[in-house]
Amino acid sequence: MRHQKKTIKLGRTAEHRKALLANQICSLIEHQRIKTTLAKARAVRPLAERMVTLGKNGSIHARRTALATLRQKNAVKKLFDDIAPKSAERNGGYTRIVKLGYRKSDSARMAFIEWVDMAEVVEEKATEKKKRKKKPAEPEAEQIEPERVEPKEQEPAEKEEKPAGEPAPPEEAKPKKRRWFGRKSSE
Repeated sequence: MRHQKKTIKLGRTAEHRKALLANQICSLIEHQRIKTTLAKARAVRPLAERMVTLGKNGSIHARRTALATLRQKNAVKKLFDDIAPKSAERNGGYTRIVKLGYRKSDSARMAFIEWVDMAEVVEEKATEKKKRKKKPAEPEAEQIEPERVEPKEQEPAEKEEKPAGEPAPPEEAKPKKRRWFGRKSSE
């Protein structure tokens, strides 16, 4: 029986699992939201919440404990400076798991894990990106039309220069260069 064996093993060795979870938490700290499988999100949640609790404490011992788990100085700095102060009034429940459905390739259940207090910042960034994609599409279509007009004006000038000097040989259709797998034996 598995009484009091709460660890979600994820089919990995202990060292691999610790490294995976540390990287997931660092990505969550950096990006405020990550998309992962539901099993990994459920495994990351208790550790992420423990790190925020350490961040709220703010002591040097708490920083060293968080650094021992996360192994990235910049993630620990952002955790203690940005994320933990925003969750100061909260007594737990710093993360949220949003189920997304099934992944096409292997039908794994997917989910977002995100900070509860950071949800507003993530949504604003998503709307800004959509607006940027639509604006550059219109000027590109306008630039294509003037480029087509200019080469036509230059071609007659070149034709006038050639007949004055020497008669131009008739242009022959050049055969397309074929790759090695398409060459004929006679070539």
